Amino acid sequence: MQEQILPRQLKNKTYQPIEDYGVIGDLHTVALVGKNGAIDWCCIPRFDAPSVFGALLDVNKGGTFRISPAFDETTSMGRKQMYLPETNILITRFLTADGVGEITDFMPIKQAGSKVLQHHIIREVKVVRGSLPFEMVCTPAFNYGRDEHTLSLSNHGVVFHSKSLSLGLAATVPLEEDGQGGVKAKFTLHNNQSAYFVLESAQDHDLEPKPLSQRQYEAAFHETKDYWQRWLSQCQYQGRWREMVQRSALVLKLLTYAPTGAIVAAPTTSLPETIGGQRNWDYRYTWLRDAAFTIYSLLILGFYQEAEAFMGWLDARCHELKDNGSLQPMYTIDGGHDLSEFSLDHLEGYRQSAPVRIGNGAYKQKQLDIYGELMDSIYIFDRHQDISYDLWHNLRRLLNWLGEHWQEPDEGIWEVRGGQQHFVHSRVMSWVAFDRAIRIARHRGLPAPITEWTNISAQIYEEVMEQGWDEKTKSFIQYYGSEAIDASSLLMVLTKFTGPTDPRMMDTINRIQKELTSDSHVYRYNPTRAASDGLGSFEGTFSPCSFWLAETLARAGRLSDARLVLEKMLTYSNHLGLYAEEIGPTGEALGNFPQAFTHLSLISTCYNMDRALNGTLLR
Repeated sequence: MQEQILPRQLKNKTYQPIEDYGVIGDLHTVALVGKNGAIDWCCIPRFDAPSVFGALLDVNKGGTFRISPAFDETTSMGRKQMYLPETNILITRFLTADGVGEITDFMPIKQAGSKVLQHHIIREVKVVRGSLPFEMVCTPAFNYGRDEHTLSLSNHGVVFHSKSLSLGLAATVPLEEDGQGGVKAKFTLHNNQSAYFVLESAQDHDLEPKPLSQRQYEAAFHETKDYWQRWLSQCQYQGRWREMVQRSALVLKLLTYAPTGAIVAAPTTSLPETIGGQRNWDYRYTWLRDAAFTIYSLLILGFYQEAEAFMGWLDARCHELKDNGSLQPMYTIDGGHDLSEFSLDHLEGYRQSAPVRIGNGAYKQKQLDIYGELMDSIYIFDRHQDISYDLWHNLRRLLNWLGEHWQEPDEGIWEVRGGQQHFVHSRVMSWVAFDRAIRIARHRGLPAPITEWTNISAQIYEEVMEQGWDEKTKSFIQYYGSEAIDASSLLMVLTKFTGPTDPRMMDTINRIQKELTSDSHVYRYNPTRAASDGLGSFEGTFSPCSFWLAETLARAGRLSDARLVLEKMLTYSNHLGLYAEEIGPTGEALGNFPQAFTHLSLISTCYNMDRALNGTLLR
């Protein structure tokens, strides 16, 4: 395989590995909690709001909320994390010869109609054996560390005031100022003793910290636990990889913005795909590209309410087409169109990986494949529940636009910034758009120019077979006129563009395994041979592609190979079953975390691998 760029020597070694984090949330936002007891990422009041804790992107300026045993670095201590079974309640454990401590972290689920800006993070610190000294440090950095704040200390806690947001921290132990805009506390707990911390947000300054009693804590804990376990009980998957699939479902629910049903691609921004490189993107938005995988995964697992809510978000986007009838590739979680990109130059980035980007300039790109993903998701949903005529009317407008533009170059699935090309995957998904529209119209008897759509679909198909196939390399290629191979070709099988045992597809799979696969890990493409992405640097393997390979092999009847790829990939989640976007050369997590696309691909692969092994998968 190609040469790898390894992480360079770091000036500051206090960053936690990306895979050392767990995630908690309240269906509006999340917090990332490290194995060291630090909340190093949290945006309030919603996923794409400015961070209040951002040490993940600058360990010195970003802000953190850390609770950990107060030992020096020479003390031997084990750190473990787990989720309370079938919940998103996170338990971080510290194991020493003198005692064992636990931090239980969760965010109570916000009730419908509650104040949007009020969010709570509840942290219980408990010693389950022996005695342990603890240190707590809470130093928020409002608006990505750009806004100054003041603090008001009282007997029950502290209130941090900034111009746009206030945070209140209530504690059952005494707090004192740390001289750096934050507060700290040192306390010792003995066997079965607990301390409680509650962080609350508000837009105004009317906050009065009130420490939780044990009874209040237990009530909030049990209410949150019951919510998650009750929600997960709807899951219909009972296959071989039940725990991994259920954890992926819980991740997807955490990444859901309850007011609109949208699912963010990831709750973080600018976690690098190459340490020290520039592949740092803001993923706190909703991509149309994820739509088909999202609807499919939610429906096969039995989460119908979530599928209907996400479909409602998609429906709304189709009702606000541009004047020419087209869509943009991604939107904000409430359907906003402006994702203007800029850099936060005062932040050094995760392990000095700059720039730190806010917004995503790819929203202005032409990405023709999104129309296929959208139509596929609507086709899947229509088998569950009939779509409306108004939606169908707008879909016809959309297909009219695609019929006039599918032959044009675009930036494609990988959102390249090095210039447009005639990407094969974009052509394939354009075919999917018309194929699914024809199927919906025939099934429902909806008015449609069937003959016109059939002719366009046939024209696309033949063009892909003629110009998207390279006889010299015996494979489908990334773009017309090239010889480069691209892992997105695997989606030809998953979208039923070709059969898995079509000779051309089998040759393409073999080439992907030979040139883009390292053990079970699949690269998207080779940057030295593929279309310019505007960056040129190497990156880790792209985990969704690895799961696509496993499912494609299963559909091709190569079950032993498929299962081995899947089983190996399952070992590359972190200790909690979470995946970032990519996997580095030594197994480290790279890119934004946790990534919805990877967990969606995992669900689809596990579901269909079960069917293949049971002999019920139709190729």
